[in-house]
Amino acid sequence: MLYILLLPAVVLALLILPMAVAFKKRKNGKSVRNAFIGNICSFFAVMIICAALPIGISAYADSAAEPASVSAEETEAPDNGNGMLYLASALAVGLGSIGGGIAVAAAAPAAIGAVSEDPKSFSKALIFVALGEGCALYGFVVALLMLFI
Repeated sequence: MLYILLLPAVVLALLILPMAVAFKKRKNGKSVRNAFIGNICSFFAVMIICAALPIGISAYADSAAEPASVSAEETEAPDNGNGMLYLASALAVGLGSIGGGIAVAAAAPAAIGAVSEDPKSFSKALIFVALGEGCALYGFVVALLMLFI
């Protein structure tokens, strides 16, 4: 019940904070381009959070509420909570994979360039490419935790 009261305040703070930074930069005479881009990114992040939070909470509430006595007719009916759980798992894997792909797309060419200049830097370059792949693995682990716990 507390999240219902707290969520609008958090959303409002996340939307106002980048605007405050932009106004402060403009007052100091600096470019507000980065602050504007940050504001757009935080706006879409807040919209995704606002769209996903009620779905996730209802999916958890549906899957957690199990009736004490279940008849044979009720066991055959599909469970909507499991559908939302599968959707959340697919989003975790999909978005994690997209983020990992973007990270590897940025790190791999730089690593290849560094190794072509100095072959001794291969291990360091490989570490940076592997760090980008960690995003996809974390999304996969989160999906497994949602499905099996």
